[in-house]
Amino acid sequence: MEQIMLWFEQLKDQFLVWFEQLKMEFVLNFVTQNRWKLLLNGLGNTLVMTIFALVIGVLIGVTVAVLRSTWETNHTKMKSGVGKFFFSLANRICILYTTIIRGTPVVVQLLILYYIVFATSKNGIAVATFAFGLNSGAYVSEIVRGGILSIEKGQMEAGRSLGLNYVQTMWYIIAPQVFKNILPTLCNEFISLLKETSVAGYVAVADLTFAGNRIRGVTYSPFMPLIAVALIYLVLVTLLTWLVGKLERRLRQSDNR
Repeated sequence: MEQIMLWFEQLKDQFLVWFEQLKMEFVLNFVTQNRWKLLLNGLGNTLVMTIFALVIGVLIGVTVAVLRSTWETNHTKMKSGVGKFFFSLANRICILYTTIIRGTPVVVQLLILYYIVFATSKNGIAVATFAFGLNSGAYVSEIVRGGILSIEKGQMEAGRSLGLNYVQTMWYIIAPQVFKNILPTLCNEFISLLKETSVAGYVAVADLTFAGNRIRGVTYSPFMPLIAVALIYLVLVTLLTWLVGKLERRLRQSDNR
């Protein structure tokens, strides 16, 4: 019994020592010189880049998807001429864009845009946002294109038989069905995009990961800041995943009505 009590006392002492060390680490990494503000500012930059990159990605993705799906379903019916030539050229450019973007790492694309294409720009956040949006657009285009091609051809024929032109049929009949089918996948792309922005530090953009690494470089204490960054990402991704799951359940319920 005395040995057990002695063991518990030793365990208690070790725990108190560990707790004091953890407290000192916390104060050093976050409280001293208000270093927690670096994480807060980094989180803000991460969210700004993610949101605006998603907007850019959706705009590019939808445009590319509509061009490619329209060409794939209608090029045999088009009359030869200037219009068909330019449509064919646009389709080839879109294919080249998706092939290059999906075939190269996002970090390399970011470095090329920052150090070559926009070498004179001093706004790293804007360049990084555009790079992530350009990358996301290639994946969004395939998501949207797959959604468009999954709709039965009879839907288009039904719209045309009602007197609607191609654009009206796409807007009023095809687009709502596509949007409903691909919305959960688009939300998952948003989650992936959030995590991809963690490489923005390669061009000295003060995102969340860069802020954690900056604190580590000052305090020489990697555990606390890097674990804090990981936990923040985990909370954000868990929250977004929960929202996506809730959205998917709502869509399934609406399908059953």
